[in-house]
Amino acid sequence: MKNTERFSTRVENYVKYRPHYPAAIIPYLAKEVGLTRDTLVADIGAGTGISAQPFLDNGNKVYAVEPNTEMREMAEKLLHRYPGFQSVAGSAENTTLPNNSIELILAGTAFHWFDQSATAAEFQRIGKDNAAIVLMWNVRQSELPFEKSYEKLLHQYGTDYKELQHRNVGASQLASFFAPAAIHETSFQNAQIFDFAALKGRMLSSSYVPEKDHPSYPAMMKDLEDIFWKYQEQGMVKFHYETKLYWGRISKK
Repeated sequence: MKNTERFSTRVENYVKYRPHYPAAIIPYLAKEVGLTRDTLVADIGAGTGISAQPFLDNGNKVYAVEPNTEMREMAEKLLHRYPGFQSVAGSAENTTLPNNSIELILAGTAFHWFDQSATAAEFQRIGKDNAAIVLMWNVRQSELPFEKSYEKLLHQYGTDYKELQHRNVGASQLASFFAPAAIHETSFQNAQIFDFAALKGRMLSSSYVPEKDHPSYPAMMKDLEDIFWKYQEQGMVKFHYETKLYWGRISKK
């Protein structure tokens, strides 16, 4: 399966159950990067628009670049009310955006899918001199008992979860991508609270989790329900995330 097609059947659950980004990213970027409501933003691998929305709420014009038709169409459905929203059929390696046009290039929980060499060249092409590149992820925490049990379930049932873990982007990859620019890093706390139906939807939003027609689906759901009832409080469980944000500058000199 192509990376650009992995989420085609996951769109409904993705929209409902994937975490959003903390509102605090906007004042942080305003202070550190110089983001204003007039900053022209390109969200690369925009998916259903989760990462674009804080910038649209800020009043920015956002080019939401997404190669997956189903994800892109959902973003169009959800975000068309924003005057600054512009849907673009494109990829990280071929955004179709004009040369030297973008002031802030964003990738939210998407950069690990990109061809990093081709993407670096494309960002250099579309970014204005001194444009900011912002990469961010909602990283699921796994220190607490419920989250450890959930992680164990993914290792047990995920169709290619172990293989995809190599896509976790490390410090050396980030340094190479941003070079010769300096990398700036910060993090924010984030969380979601789920009843069982929502927890099930959150799990099924992941591309490596078996769907209903898979032989292991019934056993997986039974185990998920077991850990839910083991750790729930008043019918709810909590997912903790660390929202990691990295940024650097494009230099064309």
